[in-house]
Amino acid sequence: MLHNPNHIYIFDTTLRDGEQVPGCQLTTSEKIDIAKELELLGVDVIEAGFPISSPGDFQSVVELSKAVKTPIICALTRAHKGDIDSAVASLQYAKRPRIHTGIGASDMHIKYKFNSTREEILERAVSAVKYAKGFVEDIEFYAEDAGRADIEYLAKMIEAVIAAGATVVNIPDTNGYCLPDQYGSKIRFLKENVKNIDQAIISVHCHNDLGLATANSIAGLQSGARQIEGTINGIGERAGNTSIEEVVMILKTHQGINLNTNHINTKLFYNLSRKVSTEMHMPVQPNKAIVGSNAFAHSSGIHQDGFLKMRENYEIIKPEDVGFPSASIVLTARSGRHALKHHLERLGYVMEKVNLDEVYHRFLNLADQKKEINDQDLFALMGDGTEANYNESSIKMKTLNVIMGENAIPEATVTLEISNEEKQATATGNGPVDATIKAIESITGKKPSLKEFNIQAMNGGSDDISRVNMLLFLDGKNYDGYGFSTDIVRASANAYLDAVNKFLS
Repeated sequence: MLHNPNHIYIFDTTLRDGEQVPGCQLTTSEKIDIAKELELLGVDVIEAGFPISSPGDFQSVVELSKAVKTPIICALTRAHKGDIDSAVASLQYAKRPRIHTGIGASDMHIKYKFNSTREEILERAVSAVKYAKGFVEDIEFYAEDAGRADIEYLAKMIEAVIAAGATVVNIPDTNGYCLPDQYGSKIRFLKENVKNIDQAIISVHCHNDLGLATANSIAGLQSGARQIEGTINGIGERAGNTSIEEVVMILKTHQGINLNTNHINTKLFYNLSRKVSTEMHMPVQPNKAIVGSNAFAHSSGIHQDGFLKMRENYEIIKPEDVGFPSASIVLTARSGRHALKHHLERLGYVMEKVNLDEVYHRFLNLADQKKEINDQDLFALMGDGTEANYNESSIKMKTLNVIMGENAIPEATVTLEISNEEKQATATGNGPVDATIKAIESITGKKPSLKEFNIQAMNGGSDDISRVNMLLFLDGKNYDGYGFSTDIVRASANAYLDAVNKFLS
């Protein structure tokens, strides 16, 4: 196969190796849907299935071959004539068919899986390639468990199958065993010691059992391999396969490696990741590189400050380059004033009218109670955003303590700050909210009538914020008050004080 020496072919096995995960099986129509997205992405090869394994898999390869035009369509087989015959029949409509056949190469597989010898396995490998070559020109051979195979025997096998007609030789780290330097050295040895290696493409197929699939794939490419096999989101047997999106973005980011996949439309990664996740019922972990929900989320105050000053301080990839909606500044108890100011400005607040230190103090108190602060929480934190909320003469809640018991009358002790002076009162009521309001009334000397009292959970969950709206009537006028807190009594007190400040201003 002639090719640009710096071009890396992308072989996607989401629909074959990825589908081997329990619970991830796809219907034929779902496979076609994902395959069309992979075609738009620009992958070179789509491994459509293992035709001999089931009638459904066979039919999926048939229909996918009809639906997809540009990529090579590949069907997997063992080194059996029956497998190869099934693959040939399933690929009859493929514009660019490939048969992927192979056998175990490690002594572990030869002895314990096949109960055979090196000589017999080598003969079966060559025979399978020759037989497949009689039907299809493009033949890929996989040397299963190559990661643990004796390197001299592996080289002998690879040389023999290339001589038999293999156009691609796949060197799988089937069990995710190798370290990157070991795997890279294995590829380099084959590149330098297999006499006819220039007649085939070396392919890397790495599993993630030790979390090294992507690192091993990159090491293999740097050592001379020119095809990488992987899946979207890194799904696959056991701990999964190499993530295609990771390899592609590594090569794009580290241009000094001088390897490219220029035809891959990286802007489609995020949406394709979500489609695969949805169709295969396999959630993407939030901290997954490139496509995880936290991949471009900044939580630490130091990171947020650096990101807001210059995004490259903490981002080596632009979210838009992989189709990610946008980077996010996540507000938590670790966030700083710069991040809070950024979000308030984004929501339209005029910072000249905001006492940022005071708001930040309230923000930290709320963030300590709630794991993550969202836009609704910020609106709650800011009340209704009117200037009255930030007037230095406003009455402010300092402390609120409520005592309740099964047979005891609820009692509330409130401390308010009025004109820089703290005043405290205690009152009882027919409930904690009633007791709190009476304590506030004893301090302010005002007793408006309560016309409306509404409580609303804002999002749901045990740490949710309650939104309280009160309508107070005093001296012929109505005054709306809004209060927010993870505690309903405090939210009610905040709403009451919000209205009180309005008729006292």
